[in-house]
Amino acid sequence: MNNVEFDYLKQVLYDRAGLVVTPEKGYLIESRLGPLARRSGIESVGSFIGEIRRTRNEVLLKQIIDAMTTNETLFFRDAWPFERLSKSLMPDVMEKAKTSRRIRIWSAACSSGQEPYSLAMTLAEMGPALNGWQVEIVATDISDGMLARAEAGRYSLFEVSRGLPDYMLRKYFVPESDGWRVKDELRQMIDFRNYNLLDDPYTSGMGSFDVIFCRNVLIYFDEATRKRVFTGLSKVMRPWGYLCLGGAETVVGISDAFRVLTGERGLFGLAR
Repeated sequence: MNNVEFDYLKQVLYDRAGLVVTPEKGYLIESRLGPLARRSGIESVGSFIGEIRRTRNEVLLKQIIDAMTTNETLFFRDAWPFERLSKSLMPDVMEKAKTSRRIRIWSAACSSGQEPYSLAMTLAEMGPALNGWQVEIVATDISDGMLARAEAGRYSLFEVSRGLPDYMLRKYFVPESDGWRVKDELRQMIDFRNYNLLDDPYTSGMGSFDVIFCRNVLIYFDEATRKRVFTGLSKVMRPWGYLCLGGAETVVGISDAFRVLTGERGLFGLAR
């Protein structure tokens, strides 16, 4: 891949997905786009990028974004956010929303669905405490391929072995010949949608949320893009809402739309 082709790819990934790639990531580009190029009948990644640069083929551009997006995820990742959700966040939000008795949770950049299903299981485990409440989980991702996998709710033996307690596997999944499938009642708790975090969620009609999980995705963005995303999230979070980030992510020094919650790790509220 020559410099012109690399610069074009770099700009496309940044403009469309906020991804930052450097020449040092050439191995990653080759490994992820090589199969895509060959499926298009083109032997080299450089020629493939050159062809897209010439034709501006939107279908292939979307496939490139899908291929270059990191989709590492697992059930109940880090454990603590889900414990905090059931033990303190939900009771607090329920007190604030007791008039409407409606709660909305957003799982942003949900990848293949392990996070939103973990959220759904956490809520299901609350049992009668949520009787009479309308709770909606909205799960979004930029990749149509990942969303299709998430909505199908089918996982391999390896995937269900990562973070998912055995009793939850037996309670919320049904065995299949090549793995496990999420039970329908759990899948029906989640609304899967295609959404790009670079867009404005307010003008995109996402609605407002009581809890937003946006975990382990901002580490792939530069500071300007993180600030842009935080601004968007702040527009759709209810005044009493919670923003939950990954362990290596923070709003400090990036956005004044949110504040650090005293005594909390990875949880943030709207700036007063």
